[in-house]
Amino acid sequence: MWNSYLKGFKSYLLLERGLSENTKEAYFRDCNRLFSFMEDNLPNINIQTLKYVHLQKFIQSLQSSKMDKETKLLKISSQKRLISGIRSFYKYLLIEDIIDNDPTELIELPRLDSKLPVVLSNDEIIKMINSIDKSTYKGAWMNLMIEVLYGAGLRISELLNLKINDIYKSQQLIKVIGKGDKERWIPLNKIALKQIELFINNSRSQIKPTKSSEQFIFLNQRGGKLSRISAFKAIKEVAINAGIEKNIHPHTFRHSFATELILAGADIMVVRELMGHVSIRSTEIYTHLNVRHLKETLLLYHPLYNQNIKK
Repeated sequence: MWNSYLKGFKSYLLLERGLSENTKEAYFRDCNRLFSFMEDNLPNINIQTLKYVHLQKFIQSLQSSKMDKETKLLKISSQKRLISGIRSFYKYLLIEDIIDNDPTELIELPRLDSKLPVVLSNDEIIKMINSIDKSTYKGAWMNLMIEVLYGAGLRISELLNLKINDIYKSQQLIKVIGKGDKERWIPLNKIALKQIELFINNSRSQIKPTKSSEQFIFLNQRGGKLSRISAFKAIKEVAINAGIEKNIHPHTFRHSFATELILAGADIMVVRELMGHVSIRSTEIYTHLNVRHLKETLLLYHPLYNQNIKK
């Protein structure tokens, strides 16, 4: 039951975190250690029902005399690394809307600071778009991919699953099938809609789709549906060419989409609906980004905080 989520977690670490092979293997060992503990001691608890109190029992067990010598002698640094792996696993579950709440956020020993997501400014995204050679088929879909990811805040899986008949140009809407086959409608600006139309009629029309991929908008050179790995590599390539030094991935555009809305004063419930979040908690992280922005603005412009103020 628990191990069934590791395949998706592996893809998350590979595509969106860019971790080393050794770190990934360590994270899998950490997760398996937790899974074994849960199955042996709390068999009635699953991914969705695991709470902070259960994690406390697991952490306490690491120093139990019943554990083997290697586990018993875990140093604090090793425990910190172990919890880091478990936190990453639950972050993946939260991003994928498999869970509504992250129980690892309450872990205090060892204390780990939560990190806000990396976001791109509008200028950085324009810089990336301008760096793309749009005369090639790959350049055409790379350009459109960024436009729609940023313009609609889609998950990469939602983008790659978009079909031609999901585009409603006259209503300026796209239909998106999210987690759990939940359907939502997202407004899309005229420029992005026009680019989708041009891409379908010009670039995509030069590719012969396979029978199973005829309706998908994003196709590879062989006519099959574009893969997550191809999308991830393309984003990295564009970022490098544009001179963007941030560690970004397809989900970065989703973060940037939500951040821009919150900073502009959008209602958090509307943002939640656009993002397709099951829980408002998943959306609330962007309000923290807004608070940080407010603090930076205060420090920059308020005379009491201005370093050039005359004493």
